[in-house]
Amino acid sequence: MSDETPLPDGFESITVTANGTRLHAVVGGSGAPVLLLHGWPQTWRAWRHLMPALTAHGYRVVAPDLRGTGASGRPPSGYDKDTQAEDMREFLAQLGIHGGVRIVGHDIGGMVAFAYARRHPEEVEHLVLAELALPGLGLEQAMDVASGGLFHFGFFMTEELPELLLEGRESDFLTWWFDWLSAVPGTFPPEEVATVASSYRGHEALRAGFAHYRTLLEDGRVNRAWHETGGTLPMPVLAVGGEHSTGTRLADSLDTVAPRLTGAVISGSGHFVPEERPDAFAHELLPFLSAPARPAGRV
Repeated sequence: MSDETPLPDGFESITVTANGTRLHAVVGGSGAPVLLLHGWPQTWRAWRHLMPALTAHGYRVVAPDLRGTGASGRPPSGYDKDTQAEDMREFLAQLGIHGGVRIVGHDIGGMVAFAYARRHPEEVEHLVLAELALPGLGLEQAMDVASGGLFHFGFFMTEELPELLLEGRESDFLTWWFDWLSAVPGTFPPEEVATVASSYRGHEALRAGFAHYRTLLEDGRVNRAWHETGGTLPMPVLAVGGEHSTGTRLADSLDTVAPRLTGAVISGSGHFVPEERPDAFAHELLPFLSAPARPAGRV
């Protein structure tokens, strides 16, 4: 499919083949690279309110559609977060970016961002994680419905069933979904829901979207094994939660993983922080991205 939604001023749409998969992104600006990784059920558009602010502050912004979403390809496999981290790394390499990247990930995109930083810490200057529970580091508790966890993880992870139930009802389901998880009225008007639904409509699009969830248990095993053998993230990490969603839980879960951790809670926001409260998010994001990446005295 092609991405026909309007682009922010100064941005262009590109498509390349990376890691064996067709990947689409919207790119713009010049300067230090910032990679923006969206969550489910979204595309690069999740960042549309923040992208102009980032380029105005001297960054080169790269906002891809993750594999299986938007205008990117929908391969049958490769949705584990380590493979997707390599998707993003190879994509950046094709743009001439081989390190010095700042990565901002929301929801599923935050899981990919974490995998990238875990696998290639020397290439990541700053890491921002927003509104997620990390596999192996808190997600399993968040998906445990017997302890008050959220139902949708098990539903989405079930083979074939969500596609069977939601095909043909994508707009209805996503209207409910955005209303359930957002806290700022008007963030997702009908026209925006329709745009999102167009990227997830039909059995194959739904299958590819849910494939991001069907690897979560394996993603958790990988993350736990890394942490249990002493793995930590050396770069500055900003953990962002919405006041009416994860709050401080993400930052709390990273306490032993990220020695240079900063936590922030976005007042009044639900799950979709980049769209519900973009100005408040930018107020936390921009100073963090511009701070020195290395402690004083290090080279």
